Amino acid sequence: LRPKSDLTLFYGLANLLIERGWIDRPFIDAHTSGFDEFAAFVKAFGAFGLTFSQFEMTKPPAISAFLSAIGALAVSGMLVTVLRQLFHATDSSSESQVATLVGHVATVITPIPEGAVGEIAYVQSGSRYTAPAREESGKAVTNGSQVKITRVTGSQFFVTLDAPITNPKNS
Repeated sequence: LRPKSDLTLFYGLANLLIERGWIDRPFIDAHTSGFDEFAAFVKAFGAFGLTFSQFEMTKPPAISAFLSAIGALAVSGMLVTVLRQLFHATDSSSESQVATLVGHVATVITPIPEGAVGEIAYVQSGSRYTAPAREESGKAVTNGSQVKITRVTGSQFFVTLDAPITNPKNS
């Protein structure tokens, strides 16, 4: 162990523990924040450190550690940015698809008791989905009834039995 190489050792050990799955992920998630960013950083730091240690000019630990940290920050920052954009696009697309269900026809698959929640099935983009549903005015709706989706609030669908049912295109 050479002077100023303790941080490199720490990042290497952290990377090894993460790669081998020798961490308590539920504990880490409950008691820390930013772990995914840290994991990406130590992975990139190790790769850059290995590369920089191969060249005579960047071989000293102080230089290779500094350059590795800069490279790791850049790579982990790009990785986190790409993943956030990917997850944001996925979340917003599913929300917008649910919003387009108003006016669609659904079938009651679990009876909706008076003033309570039952379950409906509907088809969107060629796939069948189910969701909890209430009748808009609180009426009971029997199993197998065709209903019209009138609104969606959170994960709760509201339907109407007596509304004129048109068959919108299942997009």
